[in-house]
Amino acid sequence: MPIFTCKIGTSDGKIIAREYDAVSADLLRQTLEDQGLTVFELRKKPLQFLLEKGGRRRRISAKDLLLFNQELLVLLKAGLPILQALDTILESEGGKLNEVLSMVREDVKGGMPLSVAFERHPRVFPHLYIASIQAGERTGDLPQTIRRYIAFLKRTEGFRGKIIAAMFYPAILITVAAAAISLLLVYVVPTFSQIYAESGSALPVPTQMLINFTGFLRHYLLVFIGIGFLAAGAFRRWKETESGRFAVDRMKVKAPFIGPIATRYAVAGFTRTLSTVLGSGIPIVEALRMSVGTLNNRVLERGLLSAVIRVEEGSKLSVALESIKLMPPLALRMLSVGETTGSMEEMLSDISDYFEDEIERNLQVLTTAIEPAIMIVMGVVIGTIIVTMYLPIFKIAGTVG
Repeated sequence: MPIFTCKIGTSDGKIIAREYDAVSADLLRQTLEDQGLTVFELRKKPLQFLLEKGGRRRRISAKDLLLFNQELLVLLKAGLPILQALDTILESEGGKLNEVLSMVREDVKGGMPLSVAFERHPRVFPHLYIASIQAGERTGDLPQTIRRYIAFLKRTEGFRGKIIAAMFYPAILITVAAAAISLLLVYVVPTFSQIYAESGSALPVPTQMLINFTGFLRHYLLVFIGIGFLAAGAFRRWKETESGRFAVDRMKVKAPFIGPIATRYAVAGFTRTLSTVLGSGIPIVEALRMSVGTLNNRVLERGLLSAVIRVEEGSKLSVALESIKLMPPLALRMLSVGETTGSMEEMLSDISDYFEDEIERNLQVLTTAIEPAIMIVMGVVIGTIIVTMYLPIFKIAGTVG
């Protein structure tokens, strides 16, 4: 997500500069103004890809954040004040969070609310998490808010783990197939070509074409690798631009078979996030704006932002989402029932479960089809290479016979 540098004015008259992750400048400006802040300056931070590559963006994994929240929840439930809970966590074994938590502790000790202390480290604590803590402070039930966020992290990370596991075996097959074909082209074919060259006999056209191809490949291999790196770098730079990111995200959505899975995955994350945020007591419009970024797709985000405007104007969420065709009719009916019965939080969670089940079924079909397809393609390619290289031997054997 892009980083924006902001100069903002607070309600007590202070002017401060901070950095935020946001989907777009317009959405960030709207979110800050909804929080009662005055935005004087907002600009995108330049050369962000260099900062990411150099590791200067300090981030923590979802696992570290989950562990921290589990410890914090146990200590708060035991009746410890926030400051003592932070002291106890800092006294335990060191981790990636300790440096940041030390600064958070000092801010809390100086009288700053926990959410504001977290907000000073937007690279470390996600905006969704900070907003949840703010909601917990407003309602006076911080442990319940943290418990809800822990459940959200466990579910989202568990589902992401299933996706990775489903694609792991096909990735291994593709890697092995590519290695086997590369070995044949770079080592086996040149060995045969040297033997045939020493014999001086005329080679069949397919064999000669394969030998010429492998010779060309070996001669210009470093050039191809260099071009590949340059193309990858240029593509990454282009993808960082707004138009490039939009074009890539459109291809993801429009891709056959993969597109619907990617869309369902994005919507599953969005609905689960929205359910968590609404359960924390955050108003619907603010919750929607906070949840937009979880789609991680410019095409879907643009459509959802138009739906958010309709909700802001008084439309029902189900009607607004129906207008952008983001969800299937069944999910929209479920959402409409949730709005009618006042149980939208639970219904959004059920919709997320529905999408996740659909994704698991689709991935199972995809991986089941991919595995034999990879084996067949690998067998055909390797078999063709081997038969092509043995054609001269078959020809000699036929002549002798």
